[in-house]
Amino acid sequence: MNISSIVVQTLPKFLDEVVKNLKECEVCDYHMHDEKGRVIITIEGSGVEEELKKLRVVEAIPHVITADMQMAYSEDELNEHMEVLKNADVVPKMLNDEDLDPKDIVYNGDLKKKDLEGFARRFDATGKN
Repeated sequence: MNISSIVVQTLPKFLDEVVKNLKECEVCDYHMHDEKGRVIITIEGSGVEEELKKLRVVEAIPHVITADMQMAYSEDELNEHMEVLKNADVVPKMLNDEDLDPKDIVYNGDLKKKDLEGFARRFDATGKN
């Protein structure tokens, strides 16, 4: 089970409406807000993909300016990924492949314009074969 905290930002004039909608949307748990329009919620999911789907619901609420994941916790996934890392080669095999065309290397560092749901599916599947 994953649990993530989200900071939702809205304009103060829409704060009551946004808080009401967050409490009623059934994809998150409301915790607190301040007079500046910042709202703290948490979401839960069986994996990153489910959490991203719930985050998209929150982002679609009228007058939500941003909804940014701040902290995430997943004991099961952490243990699985740590096991994959323990059993991985120190140097990725592709870096030792002299026949590899650099054009075939996929860079995953830039989150702009990234298919986060596709990335989440691949991330959730890591080490589960």
